Amino acid sequence: MIDHIELKTADLPASLHFYATLLAPLGYRLEVDGAVKGFGDGKTLDFFLALGEVPARDVHYAFNSPDRAMVDRIYAVGVQAGLALDRAPSLMAHVHPNYYAGFLRDPDGRLVEFVCHKPE
Repeated sequence: MIDHIELKTADLPASLHFYATLLAPLGYRLEVDGAVKGFGDGKTLDFFLALGEVPARDVHYAFNSPDRAMVDRIYAVGVQAGLALDRAPSLMAHVHPNYYAGFLRDPDGRLVEFVCHKPE
């Protein structure tokens, strides 16, 4: 349903580091390196960062992970990189029986989730 998303950031180098680190395990890499930075998986460009005023810090969005092990791996990458953690990966059965997610905070304070909807 969503084709792409562009986020404004107050600290472009810090945000580039955050997203490049956490999106790499999902196969995403920086593909557009101009004033607007674009991440893709070699087939699509669908996540962009640009320097600018951050309109809201209470934003929450999620990246789909292929399995629970990937959610754990991405969170571990965040721990190892010293990134801002929010909630360790866990099963959130109150959402639905197979909802497994971990949460970090980007440099602008937004809640970034990595989620798998599949059973173990």
